[in-house]
Amino acid sequence: MSSRFVVGFLGAVLAAVVVWAVGTHLLADAATTSELDGHSTVTVDGRRALAPDVVANRTRDRFHPLPWVGTEISAVSCPAGLPARRGATLTCTGRKADGTTVRIPVRVTKVTATSMTWVFGR
Repeated sequence: MSSRFVVGFLGAVLAAVVVWAVGTHLLADAATTSELDGHSTVTVDGRRALAPDVVANRTRDRFHPLPWVGTEISAVSCPAGLPARRGATLTCTGRKADGTTVRIPVRVTKVTATSMTWVFGR
């Protein structure tokens, strides 16, 4: 086997691994930005908040984006809206396939006049 072939093959393998790793990182990102509009907000203690069903559905959809990332969950619910205030926290719950309950901490990291960015823990 020529050394050029081996170097080319190893380069292709390395490139594939890098693309896989970057893709996994992007798809597994627990941060999400949500618009604060009339359809997605509620009022909590007199302040705007992201509606509980919006937080629950987005968390459920992103909690297990790939077979090798996170745990598959269903029936995610959040007890209240997520206040549009940096540092605000909320704990949602979900259910694993075996029926056990999973606590999912949610935290707001950034708020603008029209949107908020928040993360959840796996």
